[in-house]
Amino acid sequence: MRQKWEELYLKSTGKAPERKKKFITTSGIEIKPFYSPDDLQGFNYEQKLGYPGLYPLTRGVQTTMYRSRFWTMRQYAGFATAEESNKRYRYLLQQGTTGLSVAFDLPTQIGYDSDDPLAEGEVGRVGVAIDSLADMETLFQEIPLGKVSTSMTINATASFLLACYIAVGEKQGVPAEKLSGTIQNDILKEYIARGTYRFPPKESMRVITDIFGYCAKNVPLWNTISISGYHIREAGSNAAQEIAFTLADGICYVQAAIDAGLDVDGFAGRLSFFFNCHNNFLEEIAKFRAARRVWANIMKNRFKAKDPRSWMLRFHTQTAGCSLTAQQPENNIVRVAVQTLAAAIGGTQSLHTNSFDEALALPTEKSVRIALRTQQIIANESGVADTIDPIAGSYAVEALTNELETKAETYISKIDGLGGMLRAIEHGYPQKEIQNSAYDYQLAIEKKDQIIVGLNEYKIDEEAPKDLLRIDPKVETIQCGKLKKLRASRDNSKVQSALQALTAAAESGENIMPRMVDAARVYVTIGEAMNALKKVFGEYKENIVL
Repeated sequence: MRQKWEELYLKSTGKAPERKKKFITTSGIEIKPFYSPDDLQGFNYEQKLGYPGLYPLTRGVQTTMYRSRFWTMRQYAGFATAEESNKRYRYLLQQGTTGLSVAFDLPTQIGYDSDDPLAEGEVGRVGVAIDSLADMETLFQEIPLGKVSTSMTINATASFLLACYIAVGEKQGVPAEKLSGTIQNDILKEYIARGTYRFPPKESMRVITDIFGYCAKNVPLWNTISISGYHIREAGSNAAQEIAFTLADGICYVQAAIDAGLDVDGFAGRLSFFFNCHNNFLEEIAKFRAARRVWANIMKNRFKAKDPRSWMLRFHTQTAGCSLTAQQPENNIVRVAVQTLAAAIGGTQSLHTNSFDEALALPTEKSVRIALRTQQIIANESGVADTIDPIAGSYAVEALTNELETKAETYISKIDGLGGMLRAIEHGYPQKEIQNSAYDYQLAIEKKDQIIVGLNEYKIDEEAPKDLLRIDPKVETIQCGKLKKLRASRDNSKVQSALQALTAAAESGENIMPRMVDAARVYVTIGEAMNALKKVFGEYKENIVL
């Protein structure tokens, strides 16, 4: 029968050539005309798939997955002042989000106060401006932290923002051990793909392990890091590179924590990951499944973790910002729906869906509502959440999962050979691989090997979109005014004592987190806290890799 099909296939393609010479995924995997048992020879169900919630975790990290409850619908939001962002958060909670995700402005991400000359023009632009505990109190006003899980996309200044969150919880009567959420806290990908670093890698890694140790004892429900492939993918990586570089960063963090004296099973269960979900539907589903399997093997076999929770790759997903087009922006609703479906079938633990207007501006309430409704429709109406890993056993999906696993492990071996991810970053290896991948993808678009509807094909003449969200330039003036009043009203003798204690902790090797929480409580600003650490740690200057 196979021979007969091949003869018919060759005859058919001779009369009507296929649309492309080759059908390939973003990772360079050639897609066959069809898949059969021949593509899974020697496939061992127990070794490669197993059962949901059990090693090797290919089929999901929970035994019940979405039959118990849906993934957390966590819409990423934050802009202008804490007052404006608080209104958006309460609106999202009213519309059915089940978790908050905070976007901070660029000065907050790097650790500059809003009135710092280097912050000029950036205050409140791409996220909310947070200068001190006072802003954090406003940000979460009327939002019960004991009931809401909060994710914060913050890296270089994660220690300060977490300290402020703990202090807000205290003021609401919620002890630190009852707080749940995540800080991204992934500094390695900043050196690889994003750029919001402040301190050199070694010192940054020390801060991260301090957070691991502090939270293990004091904030046990907190996910202390969200190891992020999202930004690696946004920078231009393909799916296999996204898996490999993200998990290689994870290996580096785990090893650093072990080297700092932490027990692997004491912290590994609180590690979480953050992935992108791009347009190639089958490859993205396979990517999530392969990533779970590779990480389970790393934790069980490389790090000898004994607790099954330590083997679990729990991850948040965001639909691909880089896939959104400014042309015909309504088309982005369809792209986001496809990506949402892939993330759900792939077994994500939480999800943010991008709004259709985000290639043009920060999203409006209407576009955010459409994005959230996309998740809710797929969760409640599509049926894909009713059974676990619903397309497992598909010859195509299992073959793609295997191929992505092999490609990712090859990259990880290369990084190991370079001395680990820190050394690989110094050599510029992941940066160069991402640059090459981004170039190849752009070339495919320009040659129309990759069709992007509305961008390089099916174009129309259209008017410039209206009703976009614009940030009022007065936001910067307002925020700087608030900061001036804070400095005049707080107890500055306590501020100075707290800053001196923070610098001393950095110098002595003491865990900085207790001192950071003390500093937050007395309304130290983010710029002051980062400068106190800078006295000991210095600042990082990027090596340009061409």
